[in-house]
Amino acid sequence: MGKIIAVTNQKGGVGKTTSCVNLASYVADAGHKVLLIDMDPQGNACSSVGVEVEKDQNSIYEVLLGEVKIKEAIYPSVLKGLDCIPSTVDLSGAEVDLVYMDNREKILKEALNEIKDAYDYIFIDCPPSLGLLTVNALTATNTIIIPIQCEYFALVGLGQLMNTVRLIKKHLNPEIEIEGVLLTMKDNRSNLVAQVSEEIKKYFGTKVYNTYIPRNVRLAESPSHGKPIVMYDNKSKGALAYKSLADEFLKKQ
Repeated sequence: MGKIIAVTNQKGGVGKTTSCVNLASYVADAGHKVLLIDMDPQGNACSSVGVEVEKDQNSIYEVLLGEVKIKEAIYPSVLKGLDCIPSTVDLSGAEVDLVYMDNREKILKEALNEIKDAYDYIFIDCPPSLGLLTVNALTATNTIIIPIQCEYFALVGLGQLMNTVRLIKKHLNPEIEIEGVLLTMKDNRSNLVAQVSEEIKKYFGTKVYNTYIPRNVRLAESPSHGKPIVMYDNKSKGALAYKSLADEFLKKQ
């Protein structure tokens, strides 16, 4: 049975999609069968692994609306062992569409029940909000990974996210746990970064990964080439960091 991991933080610009894509890619590169689900209307996760959806093709939007089976929305990526369910801009209207549906918080969970046995790991890239799309992801998931940028404002809103997780655990998904907390865009030259890092470690303790993600130009470039960093430049600092993260992630399984 595939383990489902949602990568989430309602604050934008924290490296959420980059982390979801590259962790999933390195786990697939290690020989595991992996599915990447793009729940963000911006659609950057799957395009980062070479999956571009045409207007007449299926996406997670059609799955959530019950128009197609989830199997009909799965596409192979450029990386062996990594499949993808893409999103489109249409997904931005899904919040309104879902409001009137029965068991609207559990639609993704029920869809995933049909395919999760076919994968070792399923990673969900959540949108930068705490709306119905994120609630669906959190209801369906086993664990969450929280990427946090090493800056002062990263701590703002974290309490809101944790409160949402507590509510989900109480009412919708008693299994949900924190898989890990990932420090991103870290610059070790800054005293503020060190202070913020310590505050995060005080709050989350051993859940904070030893691996952190540095700022890296090659990481920023790779999505425009439709390749994860493992294929674009696996010797770059960003690639080595995500390889280390994947190793750390897999050791805990």
